[in-house]
Formats: sequence, C-alpha cells, structure tokens
Amino acid sequence: MKHLFTELFGEATRLTQGGQFQAATDLIQRTLRDAGLAGLAPTQAPPDQGTVIDAESRVVPDEALPPSATRSEHAAAPDAEQWLDGSFSHRGRTLAYKLYVPPTAANAAPAPRPLLVMLHGCTQDADDFAAGTRMNQLARAAGMLVLYPVQTQHANAQKCWNWFKPQHQRRDQGEPALLAALTKEVMATHAVDAERVYVAGLSAGGAMADILGRSHPDLFAAVGVHSGLPLGTANDLPSALAAMRSGPTGAATTDLPTRPVIVFHGDADSTVHPSNGAAVARDGRPQERPDIRKGRAPNGQAFTHTVYRGADGSSQAEHWVLHGLGHAWSGGSPAGSYTAPGGVDASAELLRFLLSHRRP
Repeated sequence: MKHLFTELFGEATRLTQGGQFQAATDLIQRTLRDAGLAGLAPTQAPPDQGTVIDAESRVVPDEALPPSATRSEHAAAPDAEQWLDGSFSHRGRTLAYKLYVPPTAANAAPAPRPLLVMLHGCTQDADDFAAGTRMNQLARAAGMLVLYPVQTQHANAQKCWNWFKPQHQRRDQGEPALLAALTKEVMATHAVDAERVYVAGLSAGGAMADILGRSHPDLFAAVGVHSGLPLGTANDLPSALAAMRSGPTGAATTDLPTRPVIVFHGDADSTVHPSNGAAVARDGRPQERPDIRKGRAPNGQAFTHTVYRGADGSSQAEHWVLHGLGHAWSGGSPAGSYTAPGGVDASAELLRFLLSHRRP
C-alpha cells in the first residue's frame, strides 16, 4: 500500500506541476476508488469557542488573470496569485471570508505587503463585492492582499453589518472586535506590513469601516467609505432609518480619534442620504480652506472633489461628491451588484489614497 501511494503522489505532483489539475484529481480519485478507500473522510472537529482560522487555497481562475496569461503558466508557478476560502471563529461567532493573495516575483524573498479589508454592503457576499469593485485586479498590480469578511444571515437577515447597534460600535465588543481579530489573524499568517493595513466598505460596510477606523486606530492606517454613514448617527433601527433617509441629525457623539479617510457618495443616492458622506469626511478634521475641485470623468460624469489637508500639507480626508450617482460603487463592474460602470473610478482612487498613508 505504501508503494502504491508513493507512485500515486509522485505522478499527481508531476501532473500538477505541469498544470494538469483535472488529470491529477482524476488520478487520485481513481486510485482511491480502486483501493476501496474512496469513501473515507476525516472526522469533523468539535466547534471551538476561541479563535480558530481555517482556509482552503486555490489558484485564481483564468478570467481573473491578465489576457496574456494561461492557466498552465500560473498554476505551475509557486508564486501564483490565490483566491482563498476561509472560516474564522472568535468569542463564539464564526465568519466565512475570502482572501486575495497577489503573486510574488519568482525566487523573491517574502516581503511584507499591504492589506485591505473590504466590507460588503447588504445582500452582498465576497465574490459579488470583489467582482463589482474589481479590487483584486487592482490589488494584483499594487501587490496588496485583500480580505473580504462575509456577514451571516443569522447575524442580520439582509447580511448587513450591524453598524447601528451600540454593541457593534465599540472597540472590544461585537463585530468590530470580531473583524479586528480576523484582520490580526490574517496578518499573523501572511507577510503583512503592519504599517499599511486599511479598511473600506460600501453602504453598511462603509459605516462599519468608519467604526473600525475610529475604534482601532492602532490597527488601520486609513479608511475608505463609499455611500456609508458616520459613527454615532444611530443607536437602533429607527434612528438608523432616519439617518439613512434624512442624514445625521447632529455631530457624531464620540471622542474616538480619526484616521485619514476617503469618502465617495452619489448626490442622487436615495438609500443613504448624501449628507452622511459629508459628515464622515468632516468629522473631527480641520475645516479651514479645503481644496475644492470640480471636474468630469471620461464618461462625462460630473464630480466635486474636496481635500482636507493636515498641518504638513498631506491629504487627511477626501470627499468625492458624484453628481447624478445613486446608491452604487462608482466605476464598478456590471459583474457585481450595486455598481455604476463608468464615471469616477472609486477603486483606483481608493487605493491611491490609502497607499499614501502609513500607520505611525
């Protein structure tokens, strides 16, 4: 039997290195079936109430690779990009997630790379959000890892992050604690530059990104909020619906520190009032003489771009008002939901801003 498996895995390895994944899979399954072992499976481990991470790796499919690449070229390379499925448990809650890992240069020593946490909007999931924002393609060019946590329907029927509940607005409680712990676990298991860890999101995900940036300034260097709301605008569902309908009723009631933030919001958004985006950009930041520029994207979409600068002249907050845009990711792909193809490329502008900041 030992000789059988030595030959089996030797041949399977040869096929895998040659990019023949299906042939390798068929060989293993056929050999196990002929040996009468096809039905064997590992026993399931009991649930753990502590911190547990589990991930399964696969090579990114052809459609996610550049047109010049073939499956065999990337599958055979040890530095190929990956799209990982994972599960993470912390304090009795479990989240599924996906992690994009960009390729590395052949024979290059591992170097710490930036990490972006992307929080989807209501009813979305990781695949949908990654496709709609095209973030993996941009991250590939930037050499950045991208983490996509997935909200459960058990926690919220519409799969929204619970940004409007007090227990999910604090550092060591609820979803902020869970998401921060997942981020730290990914940092510990991959070569991540601790000075370049970022968080961004859409709608409810944007609101939770703002909470994470404010509650964990020691973890996140900068924040991106698309069509979201500021921390402190709601403490239950009725006040959340009121803020979404009419905007914040007052300043955010928090003394938490700010992080550099870039905000995108359509002024025709009928789901989350545009004044929420302005509040995120202004909250706790210098208001004197911001730089204001008006322009048009290549497809003709008008925008107003406001930059709030720090004492050293660096951009500490950017606010993009996208004229005529509804509740959708600007410049996104039709392959995902809640996207508006064309117009200002929010994903590219987001990465430009985030990567210009490091955590002290």
